[in-house]
Amino acid sequence: MTAALPNRIPTDSLSYRGGDPRQRLIIALDVSTAAAAQKIVAAVGDSALTYKVGMQLYTAVGPQIVRDLVASGRRVFLDLKYHDIPNTVGAAVAEAEKLGVNMLTIHAAGSTKMVRAAVEAAKVRPELMVLAVTVLTSMDGHDLETIGIRGSVEDSVVRLATVALAQGCQGVVTSAREASTLRAKLGDRFALVTPGVRPAGSGAGDQVRVVTPAEAIASGASHIVVGRPITEAADPAAEARAILGQIRS
Repeated sequence: MTAALPNRIPTDSLSYRGGDPRQRLIIALDVSTAAAAQKIVAAVGDSALTYKVGMQLYTAVGPQIVRDLVASGRRVFLDLKYHDIPNTVGAAVAEAEKLGVNMLTIHAAGSTKMVRAAVEAAKVRPELMVLAVTVLTSMDGHDLETIGIRGSVEDSVVRLATVALAQGCQGVVTSAREASTLRAKLGDRFALVTPGVRPAGSGAGDQVRVVTPAEAIASGASHIVVGRPITEAADPAAEARAILGQIRS
């Protein structure tokens, strides 16, 4: 059982400075079985508090893995990136709320109506954070142009984040490469979650816009998501502690 956290994650990134760095680390459970996920959680122990359940694990084993993590005292970041008509997304968020997750993702590109529907559904439990995904960390400017989106990645991130926050989202998901620009333009009063984080010396994998944990925090990230560098390490707890050290420094 991990140490208890307050129900509400502070949305001001500055409030984390000097606090428990475990509040800023999210470990991605990108595996296909409940047993594999539980093995990672057990191996990490008290070195982390929050775990990401994404499409791979959720599709493979269903919502029970979320219930099990919540029952064990862990926080859950449900990363299913809802993107559909407003009514469908609102209904999905309502079901996620019942599971007891702490954070969940929607696509900011789903329209203001869809974002608003998600936010309204989450209001049943104020501590549930709705995070809007801006531009995936696997995408670059050429990818955006291919699907008809003009302008730079940074422009798209700022535009989508602005729309999502205006509709009531408590935070956004983007690469740390755009984090400093978002902080400069939109301030500190929202959570900024950065995937695509790799410790120095790690491979980029299928990510394009990657940074180290220290770079992400220095750029203004309130939370970082780390997967394979921890989950595939010989000693996941030691790797998590090393990353916590980078966050603390």
